[in-house]
Amino acid sequence: QVQLVESGGGLVQPGGSLRLSCAASGSIFSISAMGWYRQAPGKERELVARINSGGTTNYAGSVKGRFTISRDNAKNTVYLQMNSLKPEDTAVYYCNAILRTSAITYDMTYWGKGTLVTVSS
Repeated sequence: QVQLVESGGGLVQPGGSLRLSCAASGSIFSISAMGWYRQAPGKERELVARINSGGTTNYAGSVKGRFTISRDNAKNTVYLQMNSLKPEDTAVYYCNAILRTSAITYDMTYWGKGTLVTVSS
């Protein structure tokens, strides 16, 4: 079993900052990539940022320059530093990992349960 547990969400004023964390645990052989997605009310889930095992990152255009994704491979943990937050960043943020549970399995995608980020004055 694999679990992804997010933390760090909450209420913040526009212009403020938050840091999300997501720790992967369980039967993990290797992790190819970890990332963050978000889903605002009435909208589809969208990619926010992703980082692969080599450290290559990619970001949604709407968060470039404001959000930074990083990863601690030893701890199987991914972080999302969110600065200059805007009301339109309000959403449930989901952690995502693409990983293998053994040497003979294929990559599979796992999701956390999500953490709510609300940007409001």
